Amino acid sequence: MANHSSSLKRIRQSLAKRLHNRYYAKTARNAVRKLRATTDKTEAAALLPKVTSMLDKLAKKNVIHKNKASNLKSKLALHVNKRQ
Repeated sequence: MANHSSSLKRIRQSLAKRLHNRYYAKTARNAVRKLRATTDKTEAAALLPKVTSMLDKLAKKNVIHKNKASNLKSKLALHVNKRQ
């Protein structure tokens, strides 16, 4: 166990940040799943900017890697545009 007060504080901070990041990453994954499961083109087109924005924000805050966000956005855009 840590002996210094600063290291104890760092442990508390990292746990709080981990829980926060995990919540938002899970929320984004669920949004991506919802968009992929959508069969209506207009609904998917309306949902795409919201999911894209969510992924950009997570990449900006280093919750997910920027390339992962880029790959997801690309795949989702192809998925939405391919729908009839």
